Amino acid sequence: MSMSEILDELPKLGRSEREMLLHRLEELAVAEIEETPDMLAAIDAGRGSIAKGKTHTIEEARALISQWTSKSS
Repeated sequence: MSMSEILDELPKLGRSEREMLLHRLEELAVAEIEETPDMLAAIDAGRGSIAKGKTHTIEEARALISQWTSKSS
């Protein structure tokens, strides 16, 4: 089945089928992420911050993510 055919069929899916499809696509995307030591250290640091009660508002988190994901020249 071609990508065009798949896209044409999507509107025919029910809500639960679309949710299942989205979930599966997310699983595949996550499976392609290669864990690095830096990534794992950042996750551990984040967990430690949460355990200590240090959290960020959604606005602060968005700003941090923007900083982390921007490419520096």
